[in-house]
Amino acid sequence: MSGICEGRVVVITGAARGIGRGYALEFARQGAKVMINDLGGEMDGTGSSTGPAGQVVDEIRSMGGEAMANGEDVSDFDGASKMIKAAIEGFGRIDVLVNNAGILRDRMLVNMTPEEWDAVIRVHLRGTFAPSHAALEYWRERSKAGATNDARIINTTSPSGIYGNVGQTNYGAAKAGIAAFTVIAAMEVGRYGVTVNAIAPAALTRMTENLGMGQQAAAVPADQFNPLAPDNIAPLVVWLGSLESGGVTGRVFNVMGGHVSVAEGWVEGPAADKEGRWDPAELGEIIPDLVARAAPNADMRGLRT
Repeated sequence: MSGICEGRVVVITGAARGIGRGYALEFARQGAKVMINDLGGEMDGTGSSTGPAGQVVDEIRSMGGEAMANGEDVSDFDGASKMIKAAIEGFGRIDVLVNNAGILRDRMLVNMTPEEWDAVIRVHLRGTFAPSHAALEYWRERSKAGATNDARIINTTSPSGIYGNVGQTNYGAAKAGIAAFTVIAAMEVGRYGVTVNAIAPAALTRMTENLGMGQQAAAVPADQFNPLAPDNIAPLVVWLGSLESGGVTGRVFNVMGGHVSVAEGWVEGPAADKEGRWDPAELGEIIPDLVARAAPNADMRGLRT
């Protein structure tokens, strides 16, 4: 197997199903060696495998590719470190980390429990931080030793995080945090030969089928292109993981079906400057005018309507 990721070593979290599974298969088709991390799989990469992660490993091997499964909890700092070390020991190095693991605990804010908040924040935010930290330790040490890296971190944010969606304050807050994490990390780690980007995907998965996407996808005839198919997200992520993407870092991309766009972050809008301290009473005439002149927030499609 050969392609734009020939010989690259890729670690993908949450890779046993849905969008992550599509990543794993496409990276393999493009010549990469792939570690499939998922809590549903407890494999060491040898012999036949069982469980969701193992099934993806078997599928890649049947294609002639190289893959191993990993069952570490990536929101656990030690578990994430063990995962990265296992990839390095198994494949000799790591070139790409795709942080894709996630869960949902949707609830209106007034009804949300602390446990529902903490679980989502932990899996998404800590589950992005911990693997990234472990991989960066490896790349930094290589850089200090005089080696050259051409490495990638690809994170997963969401339209809920960068545009907003009712009932997902925990999920949206985590995903907004990941977008900010991406921009800042890119500023910090370029010196080590590492780029950091993120995607905000829209596709039909187990996590989105209850948000109306199941009905939309079912309405597409079987012989036509389905823009909500999860495999459509993989091409962009695989390209970002390739050597071709070295000049792109610190960006967030929207992707659904064949549509790809760059998400443009917060910018300063209409402003007023008194060049001194405001009296609160003065702002009654200022703030409504600024808001009236400001562009509206984008909708879930990233569009201002």
